[in-house]
Amino acid sequence: MINTKIYKAIYTLAEELLEADRRGNQEKFDSLYAELKAICTDNEDTDKDHPEQWETLADFTEDLDAALIIYDKALVKATEINSKDHLSSIAFSMAVLQLETGEKEAAIQSLQNAKISANKIEDKEFKVEIDEMLTKLLAE
Repeated sequence: MINTKIYKAIYTLAEELLEADRRGNQEKFDSLYAELKAICTDNEDTDKDHPEQWETLADFTEDLDAALIIYDKALVKATEINSKDHLSSIAFSMAVLQLETGEKEAAIQSLQNAKISANKIEDKEFKVEIDEMLTKLLAE
């Protein structure tokens, strides 16, 4: 379970990052991103470390290769706590980026992993989204 104070900070930063991006305010975005990154690094390898913070950081990382590295870190953290929700959402996000970077086989593998993890979650719409994307890729 993620620390409530950290969750609220991450959630607030995510909303502010989205707003800065929407407004095209790169300076504000960079400042907020630095705050989010600091939360992640400050909590790393402590009892407050959680895949949610790393997944959020990866979501807002503009460099796709760097984002994939951060998603990998989030995936390790999610595996450690066996969080099926995080395992499936991180793997799905990785697949989207892998497709953007031309790594179709890696994307298929990530989607297959997402599908396995999603088997134990309640979000039926997300399961369908994973299935549809995987089916489409396998058909190409």
